[in-house]
Amino acid sequence: MRFYLTCLLAASMAGAALLSACSSAPPADPQDLCRIYQEKDSWYVAAHEVHDKYGVPIPVAMAIMYQESAYNAGALPPAGNLLPGADEDPEDLAGYVQPSEELWQRYQDEAGSMFSQRDDFASALDFIGWYMQQSRERCHIPYGDAYNQYLCFQEGFVGFSAGSYQGKDWLLDSARQCAARAEAYRRQLLKCELY
Repeated sequence: MRFYLTCLLAASMAGAALLSACSSAPPADPQDLCRIYQEKDSWYVAAHEVHDKYGVPIPVAMAIMYQESAYNAGALPPAGNLLPGADEDPEDLAGYVQPSEELWQRYQDEAGSMFSQRDDFASALDFIGWYMQQSRERCHIPYGDAYNQYLCFQEGFVGFSAGSYQGKDWLLDSARQCAARAEAYRRQLLKCELY
């Protein structure tokens, strides 16, 4: 009997771990927003909550999320993205978004909660919405301007205002990709038959 209960417990724990891993796996077709939401309906709900809370366009927020992590809950910040002398462990910043600990704490204090996690899709998308709101207020970037919203997301408010992205061809290319994806997502969302 004890053996049976031990096996049952192990099987249920393995099943829970498997379900958890499946739920955080990137979508099968990240290029198609309709398919993403068909596959991950909780993401659809989270996107609408962020839109309602901040007024940000869903396609722009989702495009920034994709550009930041390719919808990988364990994405690490690119090598060299931490400020010189920063004592943060890149492993501690892993998630759908990878802001500095200081910026993440500010988000938690102002808009999130102490339970917000970088590797939780809803929390990460809420962070993007909050950041886009800050970008609009501090840098006067319209919500629909995915190109400059992404540059500000990467360079920070001070860096963006100073034009620190100029001459960073890889970053400008990433911003162009983000803007193109946001436009593709916008067109797709108009035709989605989700619910």
